[in-house]
Amino acid sequence: MALIKCPDCGNDFSDQAPHCPSCGYINSNFRQQQSMVPPNPNGSPIPPNNGNYSYAVSPQPVKKESGLGITALIFSILGCTFIVGAILAIIDLCKKDDTKKHTLSKVSLIIAGVWLIIGIIGAAGGGKNTDSSSKLDVIEQESTDTPETETIKIPETTSAETAASSAESENDIETVPAVTSNETTGQKNALRSAKSYLNYSAFSYQGLVEQLEYEKYSHEDAVYAADNCGADWNEQALKSAITYLDYSAFSYNGLIEQLEYEGFTHEQAVYGADNCNADWNEQAAKSAEAYLDYSSFSRDSLIDQLEYEGFTREQAIYGAEANGY
Repeated sequence: MALIKCPDCGNDFSDQAPHCPSCGYINSNFRQQQSMVPPNPNGSPIPPNNGNYSYAVSPQPVKKESGLGITALIFSILGCTFIVGAILAIIDLCKKDDTKKHTLSKVSLIIAGVWLIIGIIGAAGGGKNTDSSSKLDVIEQESTDTPETETIKIPETTSAETAASSAESENDIETVPAVTSNETTGQKNALRSAKSYLNYSAFSYQGLVEQLEYEKYSHEDAVYAADNCGADWNEQALKSAITYLDYSAFSYNGLIEQLEYEGFTHEQAVYGADNCNADWNEQAAKSAEAYLDYSSFSRDSLIDQLEYEGFTREQAIYGAEANGY
């Protein structure tokens, strides 16, 4: 460190000082990475500040999250694509980009790890259940393969002749196997699946057979299950009709056509439409409102559209008038 003389006041000060401590003269030889506060606009020197000087510090750039990290987080949260999220997070962390933050990539790896642990636990639990059910099926199959025998007892008689004939017949008596069920394992499991489906949703006979076939049961096993599940197909049609009316508007004829499309017979579909307690005028009003929500209709064209959907003329007029026409 060396001393230099101030050209304004003549006092000595350190060449490492940005200003003269006496008069505030700017040291032009001072160099540093941070820029100093410029002098007053009128050109007068900055007055002394008792050794405390202000500097304008260059702002540090704000690091933003990388786009790859954000994408990885989204894939990880979805669950079914957590592996993709983990791969993207690893790629992002391997990139040497100091201008980006990688916090979300680390979070993505943590979430992916959680999903992986859940999957391992679920697979282990499912494997145990499968093994248990397989063992039960084997035991049940063995029990059905082993016939039970019944012994026929000959009552005592006072007749000597009858006793003699009974003695001869005892030597000819054979054990008779008990009657066992002919239900196969495939039929048993298909029937169990059919009852499970009917517990939480309504199915037609044909729809239930198709669902069981979709679950890889044979056509024969699926038909056996539908035949023996004890379902009342009229009631199934009624439940299905009520479900449709819960989320959409239907005319009487439109509802019957929808139920027939789902595999119900015409009689079953009519039963469902007759007993669902729908107010068809209100259904026409709801349908008209739905049409007006996404398109513009004149009064006559709206009525024509409702009639095309199966509403009667009176119901269509009611629906249009209920929506301001």
